[in-house]
Amino acid sequence: MKKIAPKNTRKPVNPFLVLLVIALIGAFISLTFKPDLSFFQNKTQEISLTELIQKYNQDELKDIKIKGSEVTAEDFQGNKFKTFKEPFATVADLKLDNPAKKTKVEILDTSGEKMWEDIILGIGPVILLVFLFMFMFRRVGAGGEHGPFGFGKSKAKIYDPKMHKTKLSEVAGMEEAKEEVVEIIDFLKNPKKYQSMGAKIPKGVLLVGAPGTGKTLLARAIAGEAHVPFFTVSGSEFVEMFVGVGASRVRDLFKTAKRNAPAIIFIDEIDAIGKQRGSGSGGGHDEREQTLNQILTEMDGFEPGAAVIVLAATNRPDVLDKALLRPGRFDRRVHIDMPDMNAREKILNIHAQNKHLSQDVDLKKIASKTVGYSGAELENVMNEAAIAAVKNRKKSISQENLENAVEKISMGMARKSRKITDKELKIIAYHEVGHALAGHFTENCEPVHKISIISRGSALGVTWFLPEEDTYLNSEQKMFDEMVSLHGGRMAEKMIFGQTTTGASNDLERISKIARSMVMTYGMGGKDIGPVVFAEKSRGFAGLEFHEKEFSEATAEKIDQAVKNLVEKAEKEAERILKKHADLLEKIAQDLLEKETISREEFLAYFE
Repeated sequence: MKKIAPKNTRKPVNPFLVLLVIALIGAFISLTFKPDLSFFQNKTQEISLTELIQKYNQDELKDIKIKGSEVTAEDFQGNKFKTFKEPFATVADLKLDNPAKKTKVEILDTSGEKMWEDIILGIGPVILLVFLFMFMFRRVGAGGEHGPFGFGKSKAKIYDPKMHKTKLSEVAGMEEAKEEVVEIIDFLKNPKKYQSMGAKIPKGVLLVGAPGTGKTLLARAIAGEAHVPFFTVSGSEFVEMFVGVGASRVRDLFKTAKRNAPAIIFIDEIDAIGKQRGSGSGGGHDEREQTLNQILTEMDGFEPGAAVIVLAATNRPDVLDKALLRPGRFDRRVHIDMPDMNAREKILNIHAQNKHLSQDVDLKKIASKTVGYSGAELENVMNEAAIAAVKNRKKSISQENLENAVEKISMGMARKSRKITDKELKIIAYHEVGHALAGHFTENCEPVHKISIISRGSALGVTWFLPEEDTYLNSEQKMFDEMVSLHGGRMAEKMIFGQTTTGASNDLERISKIARSMVMTYGMGGKDIGPVVFAEKSRGFAGLEFHEKEFSEATAEKIDQAVKNLVEKAEKEAERILKKHADLLEKIAQDLLEKETISREEFLAYFE
């Protein structure tokens, strides 16, 4: 990897200039404020001008010295006096020119001192201000690159392989994504092999994936494998309050990368500057649009043979400008999905390498309980388990620590200190068992993993449905069965206590959301609605969002009616199931009140 020496443009401070400035400051202060030193001169007595003239007329003074407006005198006993006269008053005006008097009157020349005083007071502040601005620019600029005269310099950081040694072997899962980036790494290492076949190096690779799936980790792995200069920068670092600064930084970044080609530029969170132009989103920011235009120009204007690849990461590809995504700029789009069962196990194994695990730990079982978890969340699971082991003063991480960590991340911290009355606890128990039974007696609902009346996070109780395998499609019946299980808690309250509580508010919100998605997005609203998508479009302007409907009010009424029919149908099905199995509802709820938690095995035992 090429070493790029940082430019040190910072010059040493001239000691002569420092001494000069200190002298100017001292002189300026002394001349401006003119400190009174009479405190240290105890024998000097300040008197009025009339008193001094009176002493002169009585021959009590030995000498008088006049310096500008200041008049000092000394008598024959050594006492000193000081007073002031008018600036233009002469000795004759003061009647101090009597030759018969013993007092010696002396006028001191102050023309030279006055000249230097005028120079220092006139030019000194200007010199001080100039030096102060120079000093501030040197300090803030850090060598002139990021100061007031260095706004346009790139803030990209150069990758140091000695500090970051991430390899592709340390990136678990995302096998297809790794295959695509391996080709890019090989192209940078052996360009002639591809050029002989007429293949051109891709100009841009867009890493797309949900937050926490490992986009930045994959970029670090590319940097560790490529052994070429790797410049990393965030999209937000291009944007400043001054228009044109971002475009200047883009030019400087690409200029540096071309100078050190072959090289890689990694722009994290590119959606900060790559949003669609003219759509109203972002308020039409001139600085952002100029920065985007400069990136488009630089990516499409590479010189032939300039081996510079741009990597960019985003979790919002839908907001990016179309000109940024066309071939010739970002030629490849690498999708990084949520890890599946095998990938999750590999990720857990990687994060467990520097941790002490007990013999009973089964990471495959943990992987099966973390469906839908991203790589960052899996890392958090291992970290939370390690913290719990340390708090419990254990020498290794147990399976229980890992399972508790999964529950903590999924449902929140257990709040055993929350005081709940016996009546409320009974309502919570029947509510959670109602969820579990309604879901268990449907065909497509996920299996019940755990039922608990221990408060977690903002929830008073939890019924945890956990899928047994990764799924990528949801059927109409499965969505309907999920609505039935959500209705179970509210129906159990109504059956046992004759009324419902506010505990079902979140359930109703989720039910309504599923039903509206089925009708408006997935074409599951029946014959009256038909297989038509009625999604609303959101438009933003000046930080505000507006929703536009592309259907009539008559259609909106039909949609509302279809949603209501689905919700009521699921409610009746949940009520039917719970009435049919009322004895089980009573028995499991009573056991839950005693145990506080029922596991999957204990729940399934009721149906044997």
